[in-house]
Amino acid sequence: MICKRFFPVFFLMVTVIFAQVIGQGSLTQEIIDEISNSGELDSTEQVIMNALTNSRLTDLIINRDFLTKHTDYFSHTIETKGITDQERSGRCWLFAGFNVLRPKVIKKFKLADFEFSQSYLFLWDKMEKANTFLEHIIAMADRDLYDRELEIILKRPVSDGGYWSYVVNLIDKYGVVPKDVMPEAYHTRNSWVMTSILALQLRKNAIELREMAANGGSISELRKRKVDMLKVIYKMLILNMGKPPAEFAWRYKNSKGDISESKTYTPVEFYHDVVGVDIKEYIALMNYPGKEYNRLYRLENARNIWERDDPLYANLSIEKMKELTLASVLDNEPVWFACDIGQDKDSEHGILSTKILDYRGLYGLDFKMNKEDKISYWESSGNHAMVFVGVDFQNGRSVKWLVEDSHGKDRGHNGHWTMYDDWFNEFLYVVVINKKYLTAEIKAIFEQKPILLPPWDPMVLILLNNQ
Repeated sequence: MICKRFFPVFFLMVTVIFAQVIGQGSLTQEIIDEISNSGELDSTEQVIMNALTNSRLTDLIINRDFLTKHTDYFSHTIETKGITDQERSGRCWLFAGFNVLRPKVIKKFKLADFEFSQSYLFLWDKMEKANTFLEHIIAMADRDLYDRELEIILKRPVSDGGYWSYVVNLIDKYGVVPKDVMPEAYHTRNSWVMTSILALQLRKNAIELREMAANGGSISELRKRKVDMLKVIYKMLILNMGKPPAEFAWRYKNSKGDISESKTYTPVEFYHDVVGVDIKEYIALMNYPGKEYNRLYRLENARNIWERDDPLYANLSIEKMKELTLASVLDNEPVWFACDIGQDKDSEHGILSTKILDYRGLYGLDFKMNKEDKISYWESSGNHAMVFVGVDFQNGRSVKWLVEDSHGKDRGHNGHWTMYDDWFNEFLYVVVINKKYLTAEIKAIFEQKPILLPPWDPMVLILLNNQ
């Protein structure tokens, strides 16, 4: 034991040693001077600085040679009608899901146009996420607040983001309705404030549930209180979005102008009778370099509906995913996919290609990273869902892909993107394919015991900060 009268001296010595160790890695004046002296610009670099300080970066690095060779021609396209618009919300996964189904309804009933109500399932997604959040709080009530898993749960109580499995879960449980039955509201189109207030209320609920548990409350008592909390969440949602219909009457006008008889449906009946697609026949595949291919993975604690399974993916090579996507598109089956929309794009012309922006030529640096490192070092992750609706197939291979977005006609080229094959390889992470296109070998992957990816894995966080 250190004598009390020597403690101040001992403390001072430790402080000095600690300061010396910390200082070894600091940005000293000597190092600052060395770096500053290395920053002298030659005449070419001076011109670049003048241009950069007075212009938008992306305007200066558009690859003109690539742009002049670019065309919007596709050897095969799927007929679609109209562009949807999620506006200022993170509902891309839901819009893309409906954009897979929408052409089927249009073709089936020979409609001029048709759109599902995104608001209807958006409301139920928020309700289900609120319930799942509170169930996680109850299940983890004895954990320290700085527990890594609990911390991730607390960070996103009711985020807008989602996976393909969310589309499946919601449609299977709640059905669908046409857009005019539950149209958009201000806070579905501009969801950030509403979502923030819901999160505030739910975190307050979490405090109460943890205090109840700490004071000896039983699971049944906590769940009974949870129901009262969800009543408040529901009231908040319908105040912002309107009430979801329990049943509704539907009539339609086909492209010839003929008007159908009116018929009353529940949302589940409408999905089964009118849409008539088994959404469970669609399977999610991912490309996650660094993880073993041809293996099954489950994203732990990433579901939106408490009683449903967490998202499940077969991990395949990008070449195999491309082969299956091509087979689907050529058979007029739109393909839902998740990608990193923030990378290598020319928004004005609607181009996605690793060759469209010349960062290397501007800075004289090599920015190349392989896909595994981009994921592991958080340089890239899936943050947007869209739909493939065409392909340009030349000389036995796909050259570029036609992509339908959900941000109106002002984003991309009239609401579409041209994705070149190189971009597909580098920044596409998930595709959803109908089972009928899968080989027996790929189907067998889904019979494996899944490998769990923890909530902090980069691929688990895919799409939870949607654009």
